[in-house]
Amino acid sequence: MQSRLMRDIRARAAVAACALALPAAASALSFDEALALAQQQAPSLQAEAAKLQAARSDAVPAGELPDPKLLLGVQSVPIEGNDRWSLDRDGMTMSMVGLMQDVPNRDKRRARVEVANAGIQRAAAERAVEALNVRQATAQAWIASHAIERKLATFDALYAENRLLGETVRARIAGGRGQAADSVLPRQEAALLDERADELHRQRRQARAALARWIGEAASEPLEGSVPHWSLDAPALQRELHQHPQLQAYTPMTQQAQARIREATAEKKPDWSWEVDYLRRGQEFGDMVNLQVSFDLPLFTSTRQNPRIAARHAELNQLEAEREALERQFAEQLDNELAELERLQRALTRTREVLLPLARERSELSLADYRAGRGELETLLAARRELIETRLKEIDLEGQQAIAASRLYFAYGDAQ
Repeated sequence: MQSRLMRDIRARAAVAACALALPAAASALSFDEALALAQQQAPSLQAEAAKLQAARSDAVPAGELPDPKLLLGVQSVPIEGNDRWSLDRDGMTMSMVGLMQDVPNRDKRRARVEVANAGIQRAAAERAVEALNVRQATAQAWIASHAIERKLATFDALYAENRLLGETVRARIAGGRGQAADSVLPRQEAALLDERADELHRQRRQARAALARWIGEAASEPLEGSVPHWSLDAPALQRELHQHPQLQAYTPMTQQAQARIREATAEKKPDWSWEVDYLRRGQEFGDMVNLQVSFDLPLFTSTRQNPRIAARHAELNQLEAEREALERQFAEQLDNELAELERLQRALTRTREVLLPLARERSELSLADYRAGRGELETLLAARRELIETRLKEIDLEGQQAIAASRLYFAYGDAQ
């Protein structure tokens, strides 16, 4: 009876595992498909793409001259005498039409182009940061959903074990070797299993909702495939620390700050403008043309240009200090995450190779003792609860390890 029970349990567990591992329908969602959908559909990435397009459009006019100005007016209008306010009786009164063009100095225009180009690179770097966030969040949501589905798949085998246990208890009571009250305990265990299953269904809805945030309606599709295995080399990850997208984003930010320093410095050089006017006078006089050029005079640099230059230098220093602080933060975070990953790997190996086999052996021995009349039902149920918790713990550890590895891979080992 005992061997038949264990064969039945293992067969049901194998069927459940195979059902999860087999490819699902055409609409099933694999890990790679979820990442691809997130890259296509995540609203935050669409927002970053629009920001990048805006930066590119802003860069087009960056080095161009300002729009010219059209000048219209009258000159030498009398304000006294019989001809006061007349526009056509005094021969000195002239109608004027002119064109004026401001010309910022060349260094300033060049610096503005550099600021705009660095803005494009900054927008692209910020999009890369958001792409990292999307990949990490999507991976975590998919892995969490996969782990919950695996847990739920084990409950078919757990319910089958519970039914066989109930049959065993009833057979022992019928044989006069058990107490009638013992028949209640398997049903209580079944109710507790129902509670655990209800909690897992709640967690599944939460995990699917987290996944839907990034991929939309496809999050409701059944999952297929297994969690990827990422091969991580700790020294290599530490060498690539500076390649983290958030650190890389400081390169264009620094270039932009340096270009703004050059733009502020260019304020010390004078801008200039030219103007051409056509003046029409009365018929007895000839028409006239004016041509003039004007220059800015940056004479008060100590109170105008120099403070702006100092402010731009301070902004550059701020960026450099922020980048150094962030790099140290990531170095600490990387060490912590590598340590956590190692702990999870050891815990998972211990659970698979030691705790789970021991829990299974204890459950089998407790069942054998109970059948032989040497053990108590409470002892058997305690052993079964321990086995159930160890099975679920193994799945939890696998999911936690995969999530920890995915964070490290996408942040430091992903070639994207």
